[in-house]
Amino acid sequence: MFDLLRCHFLDHLLKADRGIGVAADSGKHVPQIGADKIRFGHAASDLVVPADTGLGAWMPFHRGTQIPLEGTHIVARNAEPHRIHHTDEFLRIGIAGTGSGQQFLHRFFKAVRLHKITRRFDVGQRRSGGENGCHGQGRNAQFEVAHNSFCSPDLPLIVPTDNSNGLPAGKRCLRNNRLAAASLALALVFSAGPVHAGDDDTTHVLPPTLSEADFLPFDEKRAALGRLLFYDPVLSGNRNISCGTCHHHDLASADALPLGVGEGGRGIGRKRTVGSGSERIDRRVPRNAPALFNLGHKDIRHLFHDGRLSVDNIFGNGFNSPAEEYLPRGLNNIVAAQALFPMTSETEMAGRPEENEIAGARNNRIDYVWPLLAERVRNISGYGTLFLEAYPDIDKPVDISIVHIANAIGDFVISEWRSFDSPFDRYLNGDSQALNAKERVGMTVFYGKGGCAACHSGPLFSDQEFHALALPQFGPGRTRTFDLIVRDVGRMGETDRLEDAYRFRTPSLRNSALTGPYGHNGAYASLEEMIRHHLEPQAAFDRWSRDHVALPVHEGLADVDFAALEDRRERMRVRNAVDIRPVDLNDQEVQQLVAFLNTLTGEKSIRGRLGRPQSVPSGLPVD
Repeated sequence: MFDLLRCHFLDHLLKADRGIGVAADSGKHVPQIGADKIRFGHAASDLVVPADTGLGAWMPFHRGTQIPLEGTHIVARNAEPHRIHHTDEFLRIGIAGTGSGQQFLHRFFKAVRLHKITRRFDVGQRRSGGENGCHGQGRNAQFEVAHNSFCSPDLPLIVPTDNSNGLPAGKRCLRNNRLAAASLALALVFSAGPVHAGDDDTTHVLPPTLSEADFLPFDEKRAALGRLLFYDPVLSGNRNISCGTCHHHDLASADALPLGVGEGGRGIGRKRTVGSGSERIDRRVPRNAPALFNLGHKDIRHLFHDGRLSVDNIFGNGFNSPAEEYLPRGLNNIVAAQALFPMTSETEMAGRPEENEIAGARNNRIDYVWPLLAERVRNISGYGTLFLEAYPDIDKPVDISIVHIANAIGDFVISEWRSFDSPFDRYLNGDSQALNAKERVGMTVFYGKGGCAACHSGPLFSDQEFHALALPQFGPGRTRTFDLIVRDVGRMGETDRLEDAYRFRTPSLRNSALTGPYGHNGAYASLEEMIRHHLEPQAAFDRWSRDHVALPVHEGLADVDFAALEDRRERMRVRNAVDIRPVDLNDQEVQQLVAFLNTLTGEKSIRGRLGRPQSVPSGLPVD
């Protein structure tokens, strides 16, 4: 009661005098801000100011709420959604990182219940011609950079250019309000990224650098054990495919195919075939195999293209997953949890129910699969000693469980493909010669006119949100049980919300030059093609044809492969689902952008830390 009364007093006092709204309950009544509302350019600056939405300021807090407050301009430093979700905030400024300075400031501002900055401070406004002295990012940028009368040229603000926030036209900068100035200054002391003066006279805030401290801890013995399990076909129903088949060291932790060829196929990469005889596949894997770089980063909260696995204790086991309450407890991280699901997939690793007991068990209940696989591993003598050495709670091989197996694979993946040794990383760390002139201009296009950082933000180059791009649909799609046609509705399949239809998770761009084809189904073979699709999504959709994609030949699947694309109604639904606006880049700028994306390719890290094993304890062949 005292807490509520104090907040009520502060709310009225400060709102009347300084325009500051105060939320009670440590911010539980303050909505989240997501990239889909902040939109374009939000992560390219220290401060982000989204437009008004006409919703009440006391909207109940919800984990998925992503709507700004009415009558306010909420300022969020480095407003990547994953940082807002999982870091503390003061004055609606997300504190990225875990340093003592951030923690101290959070505790201080949290104690006085200051959670947002209102329009009383008049933060930022659109560029209006050339008379306001603010520097724009070009006529095609959805957001423009403005400098305030606070007033430092190194303090860029990104604001909507459509004037939908209700502010009058012309330059609007911070008025002489000492409280606002002090608050923002404190935030900038802990700026997460260096400021870069672009070649087009705009100012861009680059992402913070990556280091080992940004990643989850791992155990060396478990990682070494996980390396063997990762490449051992014993974890598949018919003992003929492993995790490493589709996430191979020689293929930058992916498989180089648009859609994977799982259980029953032969070979790796572009040489992989659909198998033969009774083992021949009867369905392709519905989606492109994602690369595994930097999955051990502490901010990773969703996995799979539709985000159907997330960190959430809704079922009491730490994760919201397809297994719901049947996912075993004790999994150390989201990567360990993810490792369990390909083992249960008929097309990926399990096989058909008539072929083996693993696939048969899956038809009964998903968690019936995992004890059977653990039993297989327990019965291989070569694994017994390794598990005993890696896990203090294992006294004898019979104690080995699927949780031990998954945690070992998780430790291997989160430690194997940590990549932050690219030329761009050297540039962030002060080596001005790490990028050539063309690459630096490409960086300016990326953070400026191209608007790429609106979604590909932060050190991982992903906002970890979900966006619809009108990518052409082909292949079997990830259909739901009640879908009557071949299609893939993306995020909607997980959330059952119509607004999520055809949205897919933003992929990281690190090492993207090595991990094509691109898109959730590998619709484009090259980075340039994928970039050009972003420039005009619907026109690119209309131009796309089956000639763009090279699927491993399977005559029996010809009718299915492009069924969704040939269905007129489904085609139009996919075409009309677009969350990004067209961008006007010329050919030179596209090439510059490609050059910059190539600077995100790691050097030694792309080969992996431990590498692919030559053999595994089961004695089965290693792909």
